[in-house]
Amino acid sequence: MRYTLFIYLLAATLLLSGCKPKAEVPSQFAETNTEAPIYPDYKDIVIPPNIAPLNFLVKDSIATAYVAHLHSSKMEMTAAASGNATIKLDSLEWRTLLTENKGSDISVDIYAKRPEGWVHFKPYKISVAEEPIDAFLSYRLIEPGYELYRQLGIYQRNLTTFDEVPVYENNRQYSDGENHCINCHNYRKNSTESMVFHVRSNHGGTIVVQDGKAHKIQLKDSTIITSGVYPSWHPTENLLAFSTNKTGQAFHLYYPEKIEVMDEKSDLLLYDVTKNEVSHIIRTDDDMETFPCWAPDGKTLYYCCAKRNYLLDPSVPDTLITQQLLLKFDSIRYNLMSISFDPKTRSFGQPQMVIDAAAENKSISVPRVSPDGRYILYTKGDYGQFHIWHKSSDLWVKDLQTDECYPLTEANSPDVDSFHSWSSNGRWFAFSSRRMDENYTRLFIAYFDKEGKAHKAFVMPQEDPEWNILLLKSYNVPELSRDAVTISPQDLRQCIYETEGENAIYKPNPTAFVRLDGTTGASKKAPVDGTSGASPKKPE
Repeated sequence: MRYTLFIYLLAATLLLSGCKPKAEVPSQFAETNTEAPIYPDYKDIVIPPNIAPLNFLVKDSIATAYVAHLHSSKMEMTAAASGNATIKLDSLEWRTLLTENKGSDISVDIYAKRPEGWVHFKPYKISVAEEPIDAFLSYRLIEPGYELYRQLGIYQRNLTTFDEVPVYENNRQYSDGENHCINCHNYRKNSTESMVFHVRSNHGGTIVVQDGKAHKIQLKDSTIITSGVYPSWHPTENLLAFSTNKTGQAFHLYYPEKIEVMDEKSDLLLYDVTKNEVSHIIRTDDDMETFPCWAPDGKTLYYCCAKRNYLLDPSVPDTLITQQLLLKFDSIRYNLMSISFDPKTRSFGQPQMVIDAAAENKSISVPRVSPDGRYILYTKGDYGQFHIWHKSSDLWVKDLQTDECYPLTEANSPDVDSFHSWSSNGRWFAFSSRRMDENYTRLFIAYFDKEGKAHKAFVMPQEDPEWNILLLKSYNVPELSRDAVTISPQDLRQCIYETEGENAIYKPNPTAFVRLDGTTGASKKAPVDGTSGASPKKPE
């Protein structure tokens, strides 16, 4: 019986090996001047020396076999495919190829076997940078269901391999009583040693992870609009900046973009993790502040801010504010602002204008400062702040040394390019984009050189390149980190399900910027010319 089984296994092995195409360059072929029809587009890109293999499809429908030849003056490798047209590169050979070619180019030649014989497509190159990318990338995978969320999670991918592990999943099987949303994960200085994310609906709270332990907190006070969102870790102090937003969504009937997510009001909060104390950074009636982001030295907090009241009719009751704003959704525009901070005294200065986007009828979201403190990477669109839905959104940078602002044209696309994260060495950034099919968000990586120029972006590699076609979920909120999340999903689940969350103590900060228009009795500070106290130009 064992002998018979061995014969069957041997026959199966021989059959499979006989079907496997030879990985060698054809001796005879015809030249064609057309671009290699590969998917995804990995032609003429700059890649990190530690990235996983760039497996791809050769989209030549009349061919039956395919060969890819990657070579440089130092070494070469060859891979082949048959009917499925999937070129899978040997991981060990690939790693050696990149290591040997740091700082230089690799040439790629693609061959396809058509009925009349082999053809050779126009060669392209892959440039290997000297600098590596942070090895881990965290993200949400979420169904684009618009109104409802069910199964979603935060996952972490090892970019040097194809390994993906769940950080936390809300539920594998839908249960209305247990259903909850998870979002806004963030790390301190590209390290998972300090981590935070939010839980909404059932089991709600903010989850803070430090020293390998998870703790649930509740940021609640009569002066706080809602719980904190869009967190940013202070680089040196055990502090978190949040925005607190009253957010709603609406669905377009005749507008080409499906959904609009917008705030009715928002403020900025400071949370002391060690003391479990929360206070306001900025609290205003007219201004809507969101997306806080610390500079690497911890002495400046950047954020986005839009004016609200000039869009409202004072004769209309306050209960209809949401409806008024919805009718003028494409007139809400956010500027890039900053406010100084003294880490020793925990005191804030006055808000300052960094980029007056409203003056040019544009809007800014998601500022992120490069690790060296020189550049601010941000998303810029026609209006609003939920740019992951807006086709007008592109990636821009401001050079803080020269004050120049410019688009990252080489990395942008005609479709959505939005949420982004720097690698810890400042040479790479990951971002979300809908350029592949206009509906599902995929993650892209781009090189940012020492002259402040972005290079052509490429989609995060997958072991099976068809994954980006078949996956019916969107990638969301990419965050790069040097190390992997070590706390287990079970420990996070226990914290979320079995603890109510500790209420943070509200302790007013005497240096907070407060400007309330009602009769609240709260302290007020006069508007500062050219800052959040100055109204932007009304859109025409």
